[in-house]
Amino acid sequence: MNITHAYAAQDAKTKLAPFDYKPRELRAHDVQIEVLYCGVCHSDLHQARNEWKNTIFPVVPGHEIVGRVTAVGGHAHKYKVGDLVGVGCMVDSCRSCPSCQEGLEQYCENGFVGTYNGEDRETGAITYGGYSTSMVVDESFVLRVPENLELAGVAPLLCAGITTYSPLRHWNVGPGKKVGIVGLGGLGHMGVKIAHAMGAHVVLFTTSPSKIEDGKRLGADEVVISKDADQMAQHNNSFDFILNTVAAQHDLNPFIALLKRDGNMTLVGAPEHDHPAPQVFNLIFKRRSIAGSLIGGIAETQEMLDFCGKHGITSDIELIAMNQINEAYERMLKSDVKYRFVIDINTLREESAA
Repeated sequence: MNITHAYAAQDAKTKLAPFDYKPRELRAHDVQIEVLYCGVCHSDLHQARNEWKNTIFPVVPGHEIVGRVTAVGGHAHKYKVGDLVGVGCMVDSCRSCPSCQEGLEQYCENGFVGTYNGEDRETGAITYGGYSTSMVVDESFVLRVPENLELAGVAPLLCAGITTYSPLRHWNVGPGKKVGIVGLGGLGHMGVKIAHAMGAHVVLFTTSPSKIEDGKRLGADEVVISKDADQMAQHNNSFDFILNTVAAQHDLNPFIALLKRDGNMTLVGAPEHDHPAPQVFNLIFKRRSIAGSLIGGIAETQEMLDFCGKHGITSDIELIAMNQINEAYERMLKSDVKYRFVIDINTLREESAA
C-alpha cells in the first residue's frame, strides 16, 4: 500500500501540518478511495484542539469526503474502480444492536467508529480522516455520489446535509407544513435548501438583518430577525416543526412559543455549554416537544444524496488549498465563510510531490 499524505494536528496547541501514514491493507470488503474533496466541519476544529477532551493525537480530521474508488477487496461487490463515492462521519458500527439492525448506525448502542479519531473494531488502530490523499473504508459505509452534482459542493452533504435532512425527514416535513430554520450557517443553509425542496413553507430565523437577502436566495419564504420580539410574536403557535442549528448557548423559550400544539423543535447544533432549561409550562400546555438528532444512518444518507441529486442541491462553499486549513479554522471561528470550506485535496498531492 502506498503512503498516504495528510495534514494532522500533533497536539491541541499546534497547527495542522503535513503528516504521512500507511493505511491498512485492503480487507475482503474494503474499498480504497482517492480523496478529491473534503469539507471542513466545525467539529474538525473541536477535535484538532481537543475541545471535547477525547482527541487521540495525532489526529487527521475530515468526515465530509468525496473521491473515486481506486481498488476493491476480494469480496467487495458494491463498487468498482472508477466509481464516484462519498464517506461521512462513520466508517463502522457493531452492526448487531437494535439501532444498527434498523439502519440507524449513528445510534449504535456499542458506539459507531468515527471516520477519524475512532478505534478500528478489528485492530484497535486509530482512524484517520479525509484531510488525506487516500482512504481505505469498508464498502458498507461508503455512499454512491450522484454524477450530476458539482463535486466540491457535494462534500459537505456527508455531514451538514444529512444532519439537517434526517430530522426534516423524521418529522415528516413536506407540502402544507410550516417549518422554521434557526441560524444560517453551515447547517442552517442546508436546512433551508432541503426543507424548501421538500415543499414546506420555510421561515429562516437569524439575528443578522444582513442575511435576509441570502436566506431568500437559498429558499426561505420568509426571514425573521429573532431579536425582534414583534416579528417573533407574529408567528406564535404557528409552526409544525423548527430545526435549530445554532451551536451557541441561547434561550429556547422564544422558539418554543412559536410551535403549534404537538409541534416539535429539534436541536442539531452542539454548543460548548448547555442551553438554559426551557419553561416547562411552555411545553405542557401545547404538548410541544424538544428533540435532538445526530447525522443519519447509511441508508438514509444515501437517500439524502439521491434527493440532492434529484433536486440539484449542493452546499454553498469556498474552495481552499490544503495549506490554507489553519487560516480557514480561524475564519470559521469568526463565521467568516459562506457557508462551508471545502479542501481541494489535489493541492495536497501537488504539495507532497513538490
